[in-house]
Amino acid sequence: AAGRGRQLEVLERVYFPHSLGQLYLALTQYLGFTRYGDEFKVMGLAPYGRPCFAARLGELLHLETRGRFRLELKYFQHWSAGDRMEFPEDEPRLGPVYSPLLEELLGAARRPDEPLEDRHRDLAASLQAVFEEAFFHVLNGLWERTRMPRLCLAGGCAMNSVANGKIRRRTPFREVFVQPAAADNGTALGAAFHLWNQQLGRPRHFVMEHALWGPGFGDQEIGERLASAGLERRGCRVRRLSMDRLVGRAAEALAAGRVVGWFQGRMEWGARALGNRSILADPRRSDMRRVINRKIKYREPFRPFAPALLEEAVDDWFEEAVADPFMMQVYAVRPEKRPLVPAVVHVDGSGRLQTVSRRHNLLFWELLSAFQARTGVPMLLNTSFNENEPIVHRPEEALDCFLRTDMDALALGGWWLEKSRVGQGAGALLETAGEEA
Repeated sequence: AAGRGRQLEVLERVYFPHSLGQLYLALTQYLGFTRYGDEFKVMGLAPYGRPCFAARLGELLHLETRGRFRLELKYFQHWSAGDRMEFPEDEPRLGPVYSPLLEELLGAARRPDEPLEDRHRDLAASLQAVFEEAFFHVLNGLWERTRMPRLCLAGGCAMNSVANGKIRRRTPFREVFVQPAAADNGTALGAAFHLWNQQLGRPRHFVMEHALWGPGFGDQEIGERLASAGLERRGCRVRRLSMDRLVGRAAEALAAGRVVGWFQGRMEWGARALGNRSILADPRRSDMRRVINRKIKYREPFRPFAPALLEEAVDDWFEEAVADPFMMQVYAVRPEKRPLVPAVVHVDGSGRLQTVSRRHNLLFWELLSAFQARTGVPMLLNTSFNENEPIVHRPEEALDCFLRTDMDALALGGWWLEKSRVGQGAGALLETAGEEA
C-alpha cells in the first residue's frame, strides 16, 4: 500500500493461503521447533549452516511479476486441514502446516527431542536465503510501483530482523520503519489508527519513537511487595538506593561480570525487551552467552543475544547501520570491534542492534554511560527478563524469575537486591563494601 496524508491506497494483495509466514512456519515445524512463535529460533540457527538446500526449498515457492508470489500448495496443509489451533495450559499449539510431501522432498522431519545436526543447520540457512529472495522480490516490486524512498513494514515477517537489516543494501528504499509490535499484536494499534485517520479523518500527530507504553510501578508499591517476600531468609540483601547510586551499583556489578535483572519504568510494548524489562550482562565476556543460556534462560546454546548501544556510538561499532530503538534490524559489527564484545556478536559477525537515546530512555542511557565510563565499552548485552515464559510484567514476576534463576542482582525500581551467598549467582559474586541508605 501507499500512504499519502491520512489515507492508505492498497496496491496489491496476496490472498490466503499464499503466505511467506506460512512458508517459514512450515520449515520451523519441520525442523522440530513446534512451539507457537518459534520462527525466531530458526533465524538464529541459520548462520550456523550453509544454504545448500536453497534450490530444493525453492520448489515450495513461485515468484511472479509485480512482486507477487504463490506457494506450491501441495507441500502445505494449512489451507486444506484447517488451522487446528489448541490452547493447552493457556499456550497456543498449532498442528503441522506442512504436508507429508515435504518429508518426501527433504527427508524425515526432526523431532523436538532429537539433536541438531549439520543438515538441520543447512536447512535453516537455506530457508532464510529463500525467504530473503522472496522478501526482496516483494519489496523491489513495490518500489517499482511507487518510487517512494520510505518503507514501513508490519506483519510477522517484519520480525525477521536479519532481512530487515539488508533492506537498504538490496532495495532502493532509504528509510525503514518497523514498529516494535509488528506481528499480530500490532493490529490493535492499526485498528485504532485506521479509525482515527481513515474513518474519522482526524489529523496525524503521533510518532512512535519509543516502545515504553506499558504499565509501570512505583517504588512504594514495589517496596510493599518486597517486604512480604521474606527475602533475607532466602539469601538476598535488599537496599533502597537513590537512582544515581543504583545506576552506579549496577554498572559496577556488570563490569565485574555479574548478571543483573533490570526492571524500571513502564514496560515495553512488543516482543523485545528494550531496557525496562531486561536481563543485562557484560558483552566483553566470551563465556557470557553460555552462562545465560544455560543458567538463566535454560534454552538452546545457539541462541544469540542483542547489543544495547548508546545511540551516539552507532557508527563506531556497526557497519551501514542506522539508529533503531526497537531492536528490529541486524547489522554487521565492525570487524575490529568484534573481539571486544564477543557475547553479542553472532557467528556471522552480526548483531541485532538496539540504540538507546538520552531523550527516550534516560535511565537506561545513564546505565550504559556509567558502564562505558568503567570499561570503555558503550554497550551491554540485553535480553528479555524471563525464563521460557512471557516477559515479566509485575514486580512479583521479576522477583520470582530472579530467585529461581542464577541472576546475581536485581534493580527493581529504586531497590537493589543481590544474592548474598557466593556461588548462588551466574557471575563472580563480589562482596560489596559498605551499606548505602
